[in-house]
Amino acid sequence: MGLRAKFNIIMISVFLAGLGLSAYFARELATKNARGQMLQEASIIMRQATAVRSYTSGELRPLLAEQMNIRFLPHSVPSFAAQTVFRTMQRDFRDYSYKEAALNPTNPSDRATEWEADIINMFKRNENLSEHVGTRDTPAGAMLTFSRPFRLTDRACLSCHSTPAAAPPTMIDLYGPSNGFGWVFGDVIGAQIVSVPLSVALARADDILYAFVSMLTAIFIAILLVMNFLLHFVIIRPIQRMDALARRAAEGDLEGEELEVKSRDEVASLARSFNLMRRSLARSMSMLEAI
Repeated sequence: MGLRAKFNIIMISVFLAGLGLSAYFARELATKNARGQMLQEASIIMRQATAVRSYTSGELRPLLAEQMNIRFLPHSVPSFAAQTVFRTMQRDFRDYSYKEAALNPTNPSDRATEWEADIINMFKRNENLSEHVGTRDTPAGAMLTFSRPFRLTDRACLSCHSTPAAAPPTMIDLYGPSNGFGWVFGDVIGAQIVSVPLSVALARADDILYAFVSMLTAIFIAILLVMNFLLHFVIIRPIQRMDALARRAAEGDLEGEELEVKSRDEVASLARSFNLMRRSLARSMSMLEAI
């Protein structure tokens, strides 16, 4: 195996090992950034929903108080308002979702699914937990979930959710006496849950990783070509000339031009030594012939 082949094998092996490590760490970094980006989007959705809840509770509910004595209006319920506003945005972002899930909701459509109930129960078990970030697999791909608990801290809520007898008759007429009662002050009754797709962000991260790997590969190929060019003219070619002259000397041909030496590197030093050896051998042969 020639010097050039050995050099290229070593260079390519080192490059592939370095590329593998670089791609691994770049992938981890890109995934972390993608997750952070989607978490930021989920946080914005959560803040928007909370703002709608506050506006509904502080501005709309007082205006609808008199009408509530005649007919229960879901529009005055903060959770109904927040989820209705989000459904308008969901028309353009179908993979995004916002839900105010509860274990025992007044509106059956707000009842928690199995995985949502797991999040709510986690908040119930840990009173110090203020938010939760998780990932779950769905038919549409990986989804990032961002959740915050609903704790019953307003005793006014018990006027509607303690017992059916204490609840407004108009609410009973709309939702019936079976759901949304028995709530306990201070307990976690549900959670705000935002789900955003990770697949798009991860695909974007993969595209960035592919571009990064392609760029490194292109740079390496260019460097390898330049180094092979230098290897040929700086090392291999002078060694080949020394080899040819050494073969001629071994056959008895000690005449002819010497190796040209223009630099001061190790190969040039070897060429000088070869020229000196060749001259010394020629003088020795001349002395032997003269005897």
